[in-house]
Amino acid sequence: MGPGDLAKALAGLPFQSHPNLIVGMERAEDAGVYKLTEDLAIVQTVDFFTPIVDDPYDFGRIAAANSLSDVYAMGGSPLTALNVVCFPQDKMEISILKEVLRGGLDKMHEAGVILVGGHSVEDPELKYGLSVTGTIHPDKVICNNGAKAGDRLILTKPLGTGIISTAIKGGIAGDKATAKIVKSMTTLNRTASELMQEVGVHACTDITGFGLLGHAAEMIECTEVGMVIDSVSVPYFPEVKELAERGMIPGGLHRNRDFRKDMVDIDESVPQYLQDILYDPQTSGGLLIAVPHEKAWILLEKLHGEGVAEAAIIGEVAAEPKGRIRVG
Repeated sequence: MGPGDLAKALAGLPFQSHPNLIVGMERAEDAGVYKLTEDLAIVQTVDFFTPIVDDPYDFGRIAAANSLSDVYAMGGSPLTALNVVCFPQDKMEISILKEVLRGGLDKMHEAGVILVGGHSVEDPELKYGLSVTGTIHPDKVICNNGAKAGDRLILTKPLGTGIISTAIKGGIAGDKATAKIVKSMTTLNRTASELMQEVGVHACTDITGFGLLGHAAEMIECTEVGMVIDSVSVPYFPEVKELAERGMIPGGLHRNRDFRKDMVDIDESVPQYLQDILYDPQTSGGLLIAVPHEKAWILLEKLHGEGVAEAAIIGEVAAEPKGRIRVG
């Protein structure tokens, strides 16, 4: 669902609170966090979606990595998972589902996560993902709304998976572009998460369906800070420029822009294709991290040293204008 429709569906619902609920439905966080003891909390999340690549094994790996990412964004360690499967049994061979599940299992094994069960339903369209449970110390939860003025913003993966996925569906994405986004989307955010915890950061979120600007807006909404993003510094897949200019724009991109455009001021010097990329809905995207300015280069060097090669400083958190994003 688009962010606007989701906000309407959730508005006014009577969500419960509890003394042990550290992170719940009160704002748009990546996962829920519930304290069990003074030094142990659980992190819970769920995510599933339709295929965005043709290969079922790759789709399984991408969906699993995407589901695990929410736990990493909170600074947690994923432990167990449940499969969520929707499958058109009368349209697809069961061997396709087996490959999807095999891809998901391989990615879970890489993450050190144990599959403990799942649920499947017959559905006209294939969908797959995970419900994930992880752990974290209650005092070490990293939320998306703790950014402070002066923080630098680090993005750990390039943008453009939504546009290239749309081109794949249209039969015009090249093998090279497809291979690049598959490699990116199947890469766990575990290393980036571990390094940001080691260095110490103020806030984090992962960039998924609402796009860079949509998730950045969640970080500053109803806070006392804003953001300044240097569009030239934002990493994206080189093939995306031409595809965006050719109109390979996913529907979710328009919904993202419509929902957040009133919070965003984009300088007229930023070309249209780049504006589109900034709103592009991502799958298994990178982490957007708000880190104290004196630690930003330390974290960036550690990320590069541990193989997170595309990580870049893309802007900063500003005292003014509060609750707005300026893109130059």
